[in-house]
Amino acid sequence: MALHKDLPPLLALRAFEAVARHLSFIKAANELSVTQSALSHQVQKLEQHLGKPLFIRRTRAIDLTADGQRYYDEISPALGVIAAATRAQRVPPSATVLRIGLLASFATLWLAPRLAGFLNRYPHIQVELLPAIQLANVAAAEVDLAIRYGKGDWPDVQATRLMPEILSPVCSPAFNARHDGPLLMATSHRPFEWTDWSEHYHVDLANHPRVMLHDYNIVVEAAVAGQGIAMGRHRLIERKLLDGSLVQAFDWPPYHSDIGYWLIAPQGTTNEAAACFSQWLKETCADA
Repeated sequence: MALHKDLPPLLALRAFEAVARHLSFIKAANELSVTQSALSHQVQKLEQHLGKPLFIRRTRAIDLTADGQRYYDEISPALGVIAAATRAQRVPPSATVLRIGLLASFATLWLAPRLAGFLNRYPHIQVELLPAIQLANVAAAEVDLAIRYGKGDWPDVQATRLMPEILSPVCSPAFNARHDGPLLMATSHRPFEWTDWSEHYHVDLANHPRVMLHDYNIVVEAAVAGQGIAMGRHRLIERKLLDGSLVQAFDWPPYHSDIGYWLIAPQGTTNEAAACFSQWLKETCADA
């Protein structure tokens, strides 16, 4: 038995279901993103197909006729079955993987607490953070993007400054009372922070003892534990300064340096996922 002879125009059926559910042409038109006149035309087409009115039209309201109510009650479950079957068969969009190279300290202390904002906006993009001491090779497509810390002097890439860092030596309150001990430094980069800071304040650190640690996360934890003085990157240690686990080691005001965080992209165009992340990261840094 051929079904097509009995099936009404499907656009008209969809229009009727929305109007009957809302009992409003305005709300149904907004839901379906069509004009009220187009929606009314589809409903009239269905009424002509059935040979009877389905709505009682009043000046400021509408209601279903007895036949309209019966028809709505019978077709609604069928449309629900069709919608459920369609959802079950639809192939979900494949996730796009975006690989980002960065230092573990920036990933842990700054980016990770904010990353939900990006994932909520772009749920189809899967972000893969690849923390490493060595600079990820963006030019060779080892990663899609990178976030680097420094002065922006990297060859063969596009470098966009995200935000400058604010620097000051910090230590634990207990260490501050003693004021004797080494400078804590990360081996993940040249000690340009200490060099720039000491030159700015004319402090000679040449003979001061130093402890070299693998990563800035370790430097921060060692400072909190009272093991020495760390160069505080205020963007990363803001919470520890607020809760008092780290304090200023000296009386000089924080140094607003030209050292900062940079977004690194390959030269030329980037893929859509990288473009989305770049825009979100710039907005987030601007608000930080």
